[in-house]
Amino acid sequence: MAYQQQNPLFSWLYDEVSASLTLDGCQLTRHEEASAPNADLRLRLVYQGTQCQAIIAEQLLSSATSVSIALITRQNDLTCIELCLDKQVGQKLADALAARDDIELLYIGDQQPRLDRPGLLVMDMDSTAIQIECIDELAAMAGVGEAVAEVTERAMQGELDFEQSLRERVAKLAGADAGIIDTLCAQLPLMPGLEAMVAELQDYGWRLVLASGGFTPFVGHLKQQLNLDAAYANELVIVEGKLKGEVIGTVVDAQFKADTVLRSAESWQIPMGQRLAIGDGANDIPMVQAADFGIAYHAKPKLKAAADAAIAKLDLRVLPYMLVNLA
Repeated sequence: MAYQQQNPLFSWLYDEVSASLTLDGCQLTRHEEASAPNADLRLRLVYQGTQCQAIIAEQLLSSATSVSIALITRQNDLTCIELCLDKQVGQKLADALAARDDIELLYIGDQQPRLDRPGLLVMDMDSTAIQIECIDELAAMAGVGEAVAEVTERAMQGELDFEQSLRERVAKLAGADAGIIDTLCAQLPLMPGLEAMVAELQDYGWRLVLASGGFTPFVGHLKQQLNLDAAYANELVIVEGKLKGEVIGTVVDAQFKADTVLRSAESWQIPMGQRLAIGDGANDIPMVQAADFGIAYHAKPKLKAAADAAIAKLDLRVLPYMLVNLA
């Protein structure tokens, strides 16, 4: 708090009770999240620590003549301030902060999904819910890592048909000991912020689903670990303790993921506007487009261009700040 007190804007925001303040010719007023004033632009800045507060204050006070500001709180240790201001001024501020890797910029629309109402989040697994691509790790353990990783990257960039690439990669695992699956399950590295995000959404009655082009043992492990509502993935064929190099049943491809959003929403009667999806690769494009609000997470360019919003700087703790709480 000492650093905040050295900065007049954040000292006022955190420590004072006055409803307004004028700094460097800029009129600052407070608002609550549930009663944000009408404004051309509603912008949220999410960050961790205090290192970036000086530049935020400098850029804001140098460009705005009036702004309404609120502290947005969620169940994690990120900080978020919401600014309601002129669109041109807000965009100038966003442009000035865009290059920083410690501030996530979020634009809040009139029909933003609500945290305080039940909703649905369908998540990709590899490189979204967890930090790895499971098939690449299995391949490395089976001694064919380099060959499989190259195909995976091309598939995620949207250069290959997903089912074709999946079968091509799985075929390279033929003959590998199935015990590598249990070994990998025991050490799956969760994406930073995943547990905090899941817990908060569950507290508000949200339904959480994994839809993965990966494999059933891994989504099943995460489903149990995080108490998720459903999980879908591809089933590997195992014969006498060895991987056969094949998958069986319906392939969980891009269309299956998109259909999962619609089927899940119908099953749990999730209202329009409350159906979310998040992923990182090109094969997630149909899924995020099927959702009411699609999120690209540290994503490949094709997905980022197709999504409604992106988390590009920080971790999954950002997602609850994309939602509004009007309770």
